[in-house]
Amino acid sequence: MTEPGWVEHAIWWQVYPLGFVGAYPADPPPGPDEHRLRRIVEWLDHAVELGASGIALCPIFESRTHGYDTTDHYRIDRRLGDDADFDQLVAEAHRRGLRVLLDGVFNHVGTDFPRYRQAVADGDTDWFRYNGEQFETFEGHGELVALNHDNPEVVDYTVDVMKHWLRRGVDGWRLDAAYAVPDRFWARVLPAVRAEFSDAYFVAEVIHGDYSARVRNSGFDSVTQYELWKAIWSSLNDGNLYELDWALQRHNDFLDVFVPMTFVGNHDVTRIASKLVNNRHIEHALVLLFTIGGTPSVYAGDEAGYRGVKEERFGGDDAVRPEFTTPLMGVDAQGHDIFRLHQYLIGLRRRHPWLHTARTSAAKLSNTQYVYTSQAGSDRLIVALNIDEAPMSFSLGEIGVENGRVAAGSGAPPQDVISQARIEPHGWLIIAPE
Repeated sequence: MTEPGWVEHAIWWQVYPLGFVGAYPADPPPGPDEHRLRRIVEWLDHAVELGASGIALCPIFESRTHGYDTTDHYRIDRRLGDDADFDQLVAEAHRRGLRVLLDGVFNHVGTDFPRYRQAVADGDTDWFRYNGEQFETFEGHGELVALNHDNPEVVDYTVDVMKHWLRRGVDGWRLDAAYAVPDRFWARVLPAVRAEFSDAYFVAEVIHGDYSARVRNSGFDSVTQYELWKAIWSSLNDGNLYELDWALQRHNDFLDVFVPMTFVGNHDVTRIASKLVNNRHIEHALVLLFTIGGTPSVYAGDEAGYRGVKEERFGGDDAVRPEFTTPLMGVDAQGHDIFRLHQYLIGLRRRHPWLHTARTSAAKLSNTQYVYTSQAGSDRLIVALNIDEAPMSFSLGEIGVENGRVAAGSGAPPQDVISQARIEPHGWLIIAPE
């Protein structure tokens, strides 16, 4: 593994800045004199209160629309503000002990990117994928022009952009649409950046395919664990915990090579509170996120049960990328409970940092009832999930434990140390073996 040592303790709070500060969609759009980026500073104490150790920012560079159509990688999006606003955000984050992760779009650029405008004007297409008749695009989006990753100038440009912002104080990069970029490109870029910034973290957006092979061939520290994200919500919705167990076995294999970035929500998907059919199962999704191996990421708003459905249409992301005002304003009683559960589970994880690389194994499994152990070396937690209409009972002796201390649970028994566990319908329990 290549990840820096500090990542063992990383828990990200992810923010989509353009939406978060009401800069996109907005008509008219704000100008740099509004300094919208500074609004995120006002939320840093909320991130600390949540228990996060870093903020992961979606695109903040100059673009025309949603941020993923970059036109200048060296300039802060004027709708967000300017360099001084960025410097203040980084300084205030670091003052609170929060790391900062930037989102780098290096697979494609927007049609206002100067090199693209030049290519259209003079026919010099070397910077882009060009098939002799037209420029290739990202997944058919005409406004997103694919870069030519075999061009050494594109390699050097990407290295320089990354170093520029690392010198400005950020701690790492999320590599957008990395799955669409040849591994050989990253294998040239990342060592060159690490030569100056050995402590930087690089996590790649990868959705399908062989995660481990991508890490080996590219040099990423981590990739986004979409397989597990899908298994969590679909197994809870379908009452098929065998799917979840299969995904966790795959997850164990990944942990032999790298530590995945785990999540139950992000800026590209329907929020977990809207995705789950039974709202009681939000708790189960969170218990999973914080008791298995990985580097957890919480998408802003999910910690308070925000809702939002992604739709496949123009503007279909807007519902999951809203403007934020006062922390927890308008949140109902369940939302406050979800926030407190996040706090407790993040605290539990911080007390057990070994969970970062923990492997899971099933001790009891049916469609609707699941007991698994998370273990690293001699450290172990027992986690029981019940999504059945009936209670679930088991003896700790069945899984080779004489007794254990209840660490957390829904309807947890009043006694601290137990040898028999009983989990209420649609409940859960976390036990620390004695």
